[in-house]
Amino acid sequence: MYNNLTNPPANRHDTLLSLPLEVKANAWAVDASCCGNPGPMEYQGIDLATGARIFHFGPCHGTNNIGEFLAIVHALALLYKQGDTQKTIYSDSYNAILWVKKKHCKTKLARTPQTEELFQVIERAEQWLRTHAYSNPVVKWETKKWGEVPADFGRKK
Repeated sequence: MYNNLTNPPANRHDTLLSLPLEVKANAWAVDASCCGNPGPMEYQGIDLATGARIFHFGPCHGTNNIGEFLAIVHALALLYKQGDTQKTIYSDSYNAILWVKKKHCKTKLARTPQTEELFQVIERAEQWLRTHAYSNPVVKWETKKWGEVPADFGRKK
């Protein structure tokens, strides 16, 4: 989780996080972690105004790309339920953003008894995307420019 909390940063008055000026604070950041690929996978969403964890899922057997995809859809569905059409969602996964736009999780993970429950979650996410219109921007987090996405699990070696 993002640990650069200050009270508040000197250059911003809309967030408790040290965010670059080009990053909107009225936003959530999402990220996934997978130990091995496939392996134990989990994802989470973080509020960029407060640094608070909004949601978490897993771990379950999956891949990082699946987790990134599901994290975006989870955020979109929560915001839709809350009636929030303005909040931006940041993800560092180009593939997941593309899969969300296409409303299809293009994974190569084998569907097995071990992954069956995850595939049911994927199918629900794809169905939600096909049946709901959303207007929240889904924006690529520019890691090279801004550092790790605030929802990062901090497990990279």
